[in-house]
Amino acid sequence: MSGETYFNNVGIDETLDWNRIRKLMIIGIFAACMVLVGDMLLGWGLHDNTKPGMEGFLSAYLTLPDSRIFWSSFLGMIGIPLEALCYFSVYRLIAPNSRHYAHLYRTGILGTLTFAGCGVHVPCLACVFFYKYMAAASPETAVRDSVRFGSYFLLPGMILFFIFWMILHIAQIIAFAKGMTPYPKWCWVFCPAVGMALTMLLKFLPETPLRNALTAGWISIGNLWMFCGLLARWKKARK
Repeated sequence: MSGETYFNNVGIDETLDWNRIRKLMIIGIFAACMVLVGDMLLGWGLHDNTKPGMEGFLSAYLTLPDSRIFWSSFLGMIGIPLEALCYFSVYRLIAPNSRHYAHLYRTGILGTLTFAGCGVHVPCLACVFFYKYMAAASPETAVRDSVRFGSYFLLPGMILFFIFWMILHIAQIIAFAKGMTPYPKWCWVFCPAVGMALTMLLKFLPETPLRNALTAGWISIGNLWMFCGLLARWKKARK
């Protein structure tokens, strides 16, 4: 039809493959747990509150073993793209009812797949590694040089990731809230942003290594919130 936006459904027709959706959600839970382990390896520790600003924040990484930096980087590099691929379980729920929001959601998936792992997570670990050794070699300039390093090699990926991450969340929330999926409208709460926000409430608790480790994994916990919540209502939605 004239004026209608062309939509490539990448092989997904209007008949929902419920078993495949369930399988993707289960794999997504596994991937999110993998990333959470990596995040907690990075975040487990205490900050030196006697130091101001960025120096106090980065102080937790001064004693971080190189092995934990490696495994945090490795688990995120593998797990984050796998999480993004499992977002197609949600895409499949939206596609039969709204081409527009399915298209937006798929755009968010592709951007997340491209930038989240090697564009954000791995450079973040590179910044941690850089600061750890710069603090030993040149304590006076370590924070300044680490911030410059991050602005060159981490910030560009973060900006691009954030744009696609917002597109993904907006499309999911609106599609669910408008009843464009087989799930009840209130199931829009099972988006990663809600789980992430709930996780960050832990910041109001006294600082402990566990609290810091969990808040470092706020995105992976958000993904667990989404996959577990949608999987829990899978049978009812299918009926």
